[in-house]
Amino acid sequence: MIQEISPYLVTNGNGQEAVEFYKDVLQAELISFQTFGENPMEGHSLPEEAKDMVLHAHLKIGGSVLMISDNFPGRPYQVGNHLSIAIMIKGADNTKAVFAKLEQGGEVEMPLQETFWSPLYGQVQDRFGILWKVSTTEN
Repeated sequence: MIQEISPYLVTNGNGQEAVEFYKDVLQAELISFQTFGENPMEGHSLPEEAKDMVLHAHLKIGGSVLMISDNFPGRPYQVGNHLSIAIMIKGADNTKAVFAKLEQGGEVEMPLQETFWSPLYGQVQDRFGILWKVSTTEN
């Protein structure tokens, strides 16, 4: 069911610098890297200055993974919300079950929905204030 959980860092416009920094310091391997300009999201207009910002970076550090992105352009950046946990779950039914449990006493930031990277993705802050980025890896 649960395939992986990973820390997810959100930076304030300096994501590319953070990726290079952590690659060097942690001797990480860059697995994937996309900017907002490479994959603009439907329904969101993207300011020109945001096109080189990091949409998603995936670093492998030993047997672990670190994910990094810049804060979504135009949304306020808030220290304290810059670290979350990404969780990858096999199967939509399993994803829905985990999301529903995390949601109890918490708050949904983004309801589960299809995205270009996942058949089912959502964000929920649990009752302890931890933000979870929940992804289905396959249906």
